[in-house]
Amino acid sequence: MEDFVTKEVHEEFVKRMEEEDKRQNKRLEIIEDKQTQISELVASVKVLAANVENIAKEINEQGIRLKEIEGKPGKRWEQLVGYILSAVVTAVIAYFLTR
Repeated sequence: MEDFVTKEVHEEFVKRMEEEDKRQNKRLEIIEDKQTQISELVASVKVLAANVENIAKEINEQGIRLKEIEGKPGKRWEQLVGYILSAVVTAVIAYFLTR
């Protein structure tokens, strides 16, 4: 009879195993919830990264356009100075030709 356990010992063993199963199941449930949250976070980060990339492209394009806009007055000024110099040179040449 030494090889057999009593019914009370067996019931206690079963009770402890069921409690351990419940504890393990609760831990698994918590881990699964955290995994779901992590997956949602990863998806959000991917969307955020795509948005940041689009914003960076837009900022780059706006920078290029801004440089073009800033360069226009300089080009106009250079063109105006060219016209004035042409007029002065033409006036000087005309002056000497008419003399």
